[in-house]
Amino acid sequence: MSEILDGARLLGRGWGWWRRRPGLMALGLLPAAVVGLAMLAGMIALVLHLGAVGDWLTPFADGWSPGWERAAELAAQAVVLAAALVLIVVTFTGLTLAIGEPCYDRIWRVTERDTTGTVPEGSTGFWRGAVDGVALIARGVLAAVVSGLLGLIPLVGTPLGWLSGLLLTGWLLATELSARALMARGIGRAERTRLLRAHRGRALGFGVATQLCFLIPGGAVATMPAAVVGSTLLAQSMVGSGRVLDSTY
Repeated sequence: MSEILDGARLLGRGWGWWRRRPGLMALGLLPAAVVGLAMLAGMIALVLHLGAVGDWLTPFADGWSPGWERAAELAAQAVVLAAALVLIVVTFTGLTLAIGEPCYDRIWRVTERDTTGTVPEGSTGFWRGAVDGVALIARGVLAAVVSGLLGLIPLVGTPLGWLSGLLLTGWLLATELSARALMARGIGRAERTRLLRAHRGRALGFGVATQLCFLIPGGAVATMPAAVVGSTLLAQSMVGSGRVLDSTY
């Protein structure tokens, strides 16, 4: 539990940079706002059609009593919403990091310089980040499917679907957001995965806290710069400041 709390505190330290470096952090608002508006439009469209989706998914309940039929439709709607949130959060993160690459790269560099005195010089190019972003969205689709399937379990499906979605998305966010700082230290994909698994509690604490902030209306836009700072601190805490490992991508 202490590791989970430590991870959440790293995001809190990232939020502290809004007071410490407000001008720098403001750079990360525009790309997050652009992508956030697109994601919001998609979510609104889904919510407006959620009733029809729930009805389409529960034809088996047509002969039930009105109360039970309505309960089945609401459960189906909740599962769909949970799966959609997983996909929206990871898509928002991947697209925002890609579109706002120059802004978030600057935030990362200043964070490294202010906290360690140096900036790792490993490759963090746009195309490598774009590949990771596509991979993140693909994993997000898989996580959404898993959450949706778990949500079909009778009685416990709805809360289980939401909980699994929260944990899976938190893990994906920690993985993607920390990638820049870890790649700059020469750490490839396989080694990054091993590091995150070795510090699973801390990574989950950071990722879940980030996702919960994303779920607050307007929170995703303001949280994104803080998450870049927090993920840099997460990477530092996992490998030690300035450490460079030889690893293939």
